[in-house]
Amino acid sequence: MTCYFRHLSGVFLKAGIEVTKENRKQLSNIINVIAGGDMECPAVWRQVKKRLAEDEDGFVSELKAAWESRAPVRS
Repeated sequence: MTCYFRHLSGVFLKAGIEVTKENRKQLSNIINVIAGGDMECPAVWRQVKKRLAEDEDGFVSELKAAWESRAPVRS
């Protein structure tokens, strides 16, 4: 699910997203959708790396917007 998170610490920082144990799954789902949806971890990471190489700022903006517009998580 989050095999690539350690590589995205700078991206999360730029997007203003604090990764926690509680939000990792939701973040992973958002990144999977941005990457193309319904893929396993290695395929997601390949797509994310490609997107970051092409347009890191665009990826960060898309991630931030998706994160900010997500449905609130109920306790």
